[in-house]
Amino acid sequence: MTIERISDGLAELSRWIDQGNNDRHPEAATWARLAKITEEAGEVVSAYIGATGQNPRKGITHQLSDVQDELLDVAITALTAVEHLRGNDGRSLEALQDKLNTTLHRAGLRT
Repeated sequence: MTIERISDGLAELSRWIDQGNNDRHPEAATWARLAKITEEAGEVVSAYIGATGQNPRKGITHQLSDVQDELLDVAITALTAVEHLRGNDGRSLEALQDKLNTTLHRAGLRT
């Protein structure tokens, strides 16, 4: 899948979520999109606890692949929230690239 197809897919998914929330006040819909990122991040932690057996009552309940899947859910949720804020313009990956370049520069890894 090309970067363009991924960008289009993120915008398409974001539009679908927006359509499902048409009956909500726009600010409430945005708050829900942002809160969903935190929910997904909690699932990452839960999966890691399960993968490392940190709950003695439950033992090992997940694999590291589950943690990776949850991390990707966080990324998709965050990027579709960016799409939502940008009006679903299909440019969230472009914004991510710009942010990564800025971060690499600040870290001294790019000039």
